[in-house]
Amino acid sequence: MAVYAPRGWEPPDYDPDYEPDIREYEEERPRDAVVDQAKDAIRAFFEREQGNVFYKQQLEVIFEEQFFHWVTSRALSELAAEGHIAEEAEELPGIGVIKLYHATTHRYWRRQGKELIALVGRFSTPGFTAGLGAQGELMFDAALPTVGFLPAGRKVRAYGDRVWNHTAHDLDRVFVRDGIAYGTEIKNTLKYIPRDELTVKIRMCNHLGLRPLFIVRAAAKSYINEVRLVGGFTLVFKYQLYPFGQKPFADEVRATLRLPVDSPGRIADGTVQRFLNWHVRTLGGEEVRPQT
Repeated sequence: MAVYAPRGWEPPDYDPDYEPDIREYEEERPRDAVVDQAKDAIRAFFEREQGNVFYKQQLEVIFEEQFFHWVTSRALSELAAEGHIAEEAEELPGIGVIKLYHATTHRYWRRQGKELIALVGRFSTPGFTAGLGAQGELMFDAALPTVGFLPAGRKVRAYGDRVWNHTAHDLDRVFVRDGIAYGTEIKNTLKYIPRDELTVKIRMCNHLGLRPLFIVRAAAKSYINEVRLVGGFTLVFKYQLYPFGQKPFADEVRATLRLPVDSPGRIADGTVQRFLNWHVRTLGGEEVRPQT
């Protein structure tokens, strides 16, 4: 594997006034005209799905190729308020409230709703969600070294001679290749990384002299662009990674709820290759293939 010196980037000095664009907070964002496009798409969807029940996050994911999650959320709220679709607030036992949506003509939605809640409840327990987080970290711990990104820290609050004391956050990992250190956050979740957490993690990387690397199942394009503007990269892997041995459950969830979940034995070579290709294009050097 070739080794080469990085060029064109130096770790920035910490600026206490540094603040990424936080206009993406849904409650502060003015109504976007694209919400009307989402409403049209969702109304057409429910015309085709008159006999089915869905929950809010499921619909956000189903429509994420077309609309940001918060756009779908606002469109659902407006359609329900206008009476075009029905919204039901139901209990997700041990977790909280889950919002269900169905066509207003669907009179016998309750049985389906109970079955949906039971299935969602199985992958929403604290134990299972903790397992999802650990699985994502485990799989990328194994995958990134195959293309030369070596681990240099776990649960990081300090790097070199710099320490982050402004919040209680840490970075999941630091990976290093060719003298470049990446402050890495791994999110194996259906939803986007929370907006305030994205902001803090970018600030941490800036303070610690690290390039930000966000490894996520999905991300808004505006988030990806913000990370790019500070010299970082967002690696999107699309399918939520269920723990080893949970493939039958992942298959059930994918087939029943149409959610992008799977339980693969390893991260696909093409996924880590995308990060490597960006690293090589950005810093210069020889491209290599994953070591298997």
